[in-house]
Amino acid sequence: MSDGTESGVLTALQAALAAEHAAVYGYGVIGGRIGEQRQADARSAYDAHRSRRDALVREVRDLGGQPVAASAAYALPFAVTDSATAVRLAAELEERVADVYSDLVRASSGQRRGAAAGALREAAVRAVRWSGESVAFPGLAERASASAAATAPATGAAAAGVAGGSASASASASASASASATP
Repeated sequence: MSDGTESGVLTALQAALAAEHAAVYGYGVIGGRIGEQRQADARSAYDAHRSRRDALVREVRDLGGQPVAASAAYALPFAVTDSATAVRLAAELEERVADVYSDLVRASSGQRRGAAAGALREAAVRAVRWSGESVAFPGLAERASASAAATAPATGAAAAGVAGGSASASASASASASASATP
């Protein structure tokens, strides 16, 4: 693997790690508001993101990088006040995590690419379970919307990067990636 390729993989791994940190935080918020009937789903997703986060820390270290640290807190894209908004946040978290994993799929090869594709698939499936809606190409459909929005004048929350944009952009800007917390 060339230095440029390895650097791109490390950058994508760090973005995925930041997204997982944010998702773990976000599911902590969700767990406090989600209805009893969805508690098991939230707990399962929380455990999955913790596991992915821990694996990504190891991968970053294996490539000689210093893993990006989790933030103490993340800005949520909207107030999570009840079970309905907790479900909405869970869906957004998963969509943003899928977005970041699509970057890792593109940047990597071999076994790492397969693992990233698996993580993207899992996040997309969880997003569908939370929202009841799907997209043809998880991690890519949101980019088309973000690209269109990027060419339009930014105002209000969109200009501030609140609740919008791709997780990878958020992850690069700060560790607020996916947790919507950022997700």
